[in-house]
Amino acid sequence: MRDRDFHDTPSPGTDRGTGRGAKPGAVPERRPDGVAPRDPEAEREAERRRRRAQFLRDLAEARQLRDRVQPRRAKTARLRHAMRMRTFRW
Repeated sequence: MRDRDFHDTPSPGTDRGTGRGAKPGAVPERRPDGVAPRDPEAEREAERRRRRAQFLRDLAEARQLRDRVQPRRAKTARLRHAMRMRTFRW
């Protein structure tokens, strides 16, 4: 039994914004700058993710710099972490 007719029905990912209730030939509405309008909540979430990704990149870079300028402290931290992982019971 087939779920849908693959030749007549486009996949759900094509023509976003033209789903239920839209005309068959409808094109998603666009702003004058050519960008499709987005939900303000989705924009906030995307901006939060971008800021978080930048923060995590900066944090990793700072950790690498600290390890490079303080090799002894980095080595003891690595050994301490390895010991913690060895004694941790899975």
